[in-house]
Amino acid sequence: MIRYALLCKKDHEFDGWFRSSSAFDEQVKAGEVTCPVCGSADVRKGLMAPSVAGTKKSDSIDATQVAQKMIAMMTTIRKHVEENCDYVGDQFAETARRIHYGEEEHREIYGEATLDEARELIEEGVEVAPLPVVPPRQAN
Repeated sequence: MIRYALLCKKDHEFDGWFRSSSAFDEQVKAGEVTCPVCGSADVRKGLMAPSVAGTKKSDSIDATQVAQKMIAMMTTIRKHVEENCDYVGDQFAETARRIHYGEEEHREIYGEATLDEARELIEEGVEVAPLPVVPPRQAN
């Protein structure tokens, strides 16, 4: 597996794992690699330092740091959605459906949907994704 530092057209940074360099190229060409922040499929490789295997203890993965980074990314995504999208509450499924079928002007929305409602939207071709749930801060 190869890990690439990636950038979208708005310079949002994120990582991606690929089976090979050619797999990355094929997935980007097919529009299958998208920015987790803005959804753009205009993605390119960023600058990276090579990863060299070693035996030093500092080479091991620090699970706490990884968890903190993931929580920070989830918080960023959730904050972006809350600041840039319209909250429609429990009317999410119906509103998303109306927007998808052109019955309502396109806008970015978020809200609540049951698992069955989300499944039905996906089956109809409506693009939906769950917002990350950010765990509450724990006092140490």
